Amino acid sequence: MTVSEIIISILVLIGGFLSLLSSIGLIRFRDVYGRAQAATKSATLGVISIMLGVFLFFLAQGQFNGKILLVILFVFLTAPVAAMMISRTAYWKGVPLWEQSIQDDLKEVYNKKNENDEST
Repeated sequence: MTVSEIIISILVLIGGFLSLLSSIGLIRFRDVYGRAQAATKSATLGVISIMLGVFLFFLAQGQFNGKILLVILFVFLTAPVAAMMISRTAYWKGVPLWEQSIQDDLKEVYNKKNENDEST
């Protein structure tokens, strides 16, 4: 086993582990906000790690595949933004936080927006 194969194997294992953590988070977290966080952070890093392993595999074979790098960039840019938009939409539509949540960062922003909408 060469050094590149060991590195590729480690990247794929890390990606699989992070994807497993993401799926556990989707099941265990209590509200949509926690689930969105689990679905984006660890799953994004897991997919990026696996795709990086695939990129290195092809590079070790002597093939440069730029499409894989574009996939990594696309996942890195879109997944967190999509989760943020889903969470914001859920908040604006009134989906409640988990009853034991101790911090609500959007409450102030939401109240200011409602005050501005009522005054205009």
